Amino acid sequence: MPINITMPALSPTMEEGNLAKWLVKEGDKVAPGDVIAEIETDKATMEVEAVDEGTVAKIVVPAGTEGVKVNALIAVLAEEGEDAGAAAEADAPKAEAKPQKAPEPAPAEKPKQPEAKAEAPAAPAAPQKSAGGERTFASPLARRLAKDAGLDLSAVTGSGPHGRVVKADVEAASKGGVAKAAPADKAAPAAAAPVKGMSDDAILKLFEEGSYEIVPHDNMRKTIARRLVEAKSTVPHFYLTLDCEIDSLLSLRKQINDAAPVKKTEKGEAPAYKLSVNDLVIKAMAMALVAVPDANVSWSEGGMLKHKHADVGVAVSIPGGLITPIIRKADQKSLSAISNEMKDMAARARNKKLKPEEYQGGTTAVSNLGMFGIKDFAAVINPPHATILAVGAGEERAVVKNGEIKVANVMSVTLSTDHRAVDGALGAELLAAFKRLIENPMGMLV
Repeated sequence: MPINITMPALSPTMEEGNLAKWLVKEGDKVAPGDVIAEIETDKATMEVEAVDEGTVAKIVVPAGTEGVKVNALIAVLAEEGEDAGAAAEADAPKAEAKPQKAPEPAPAEKPKQPEAKAEAPAAPAAPQKSAGGERTFASPLARRLAKDAGLDLSAVTGSGPHGRVVKADVEAASKGGVAKAAPADKAAPAAAAPVKGMSDDAILKLFEEGSYEIVPHDNMRKTIARRLVEAKSTVPHFYLTLDCEIDSLLSLRKQINDAAPVKKTEKGEAPAYKLSVNDLVIKAMAMALVAVPDANVSWSEGGMLKHKHADVGVAVSIPGGLITPIIRKADQKSLSAISNEMKDMAARARNKKLKPEEYQGGTTAVSNLGMFGIKDFAAVINPPHATILAVGAGEERAVVKNGEIKVANVMSVTLSTDHRAVDGALGAELLAAFKRLIENPMGMLV
């Protein structure tokens, strides 16, 4: 019996991906664990392994196809001894391929808005929930036949791969008198429509024809836009700002870097580590969360999640957007370990080589725009975090000490908090703990 290969969900938030490359061709034999394709998500490029043994009977979605929905059919395997041609025709509906690029409008014409896409066909093994909440996997043909016959699919025993219900199972159930699906008493209330901004047509009317070009959004930009809207729509942000003097921190950083041992690399000798101000900020934020554990939390409707470790995400700018790799248990790591780990993950992030577990989760985040000369700003919380620290540039400012005006290096930081989880006073306590560590950095070494 043919085995369907579907677009995998490579992360909990993935809804679609780009099928970048096939590493097998029709007629090739594969075994469990063989890498068969490369999938591009909004954040990374990942390899897909086969979970079954067989021969590639048909590649349904060609390499380079964008916007392939999770669970959509991408290829068909023939089992050992099965005719590959027959397997390819047995249960493989044509996949709807999304063009890689939107057609460019003629210079003299007003760009046409893209037509609404038809919904992608349901995945051959897409789950359906029964009345009891259990999921039933069935092929599209089996679901259609069951619907026409008024059968309850959850009562049908599947004989396909991994217990999937196929055509023969539905036909047998029809003859055997499987229970009919109970009609719904009332239609389920429609979900509230999301708040939308101006329509594309309304936006285009504001600009002169030929004065712009339309650049289609890639998956990363779509995901960033969606998550930012969700964050600002659902998380009640509360902001706290204070200034930190960083002269002692800069002095300690120089001493540590000057004392770094030398190691041999492919490019010659180099220091074993080189701390940045941001490395010290990460460490200070992690230790502050440990010192104020009530702020090291995540909000959920069922209860507050109090985290046992401080996992600090760090915003990294990459082409087309940003990603937040996470330094796990940053409170327990040395400054040199944090520095080297951050450099490695930032490099892999820019090449889209991070694994989902390296950028998902975390208990807080740091966003630093100081290197661009930004004095201060407020960052948007990245759920499920309850806090995010926005770090501005360190600069010489006039400060008053013991009634005298002196010059000091000062860095402004703004803490955004989820007010459901971290109240104003608690946020102020966390920020005060951070300030103590930044202004007395030796405390981060003990």
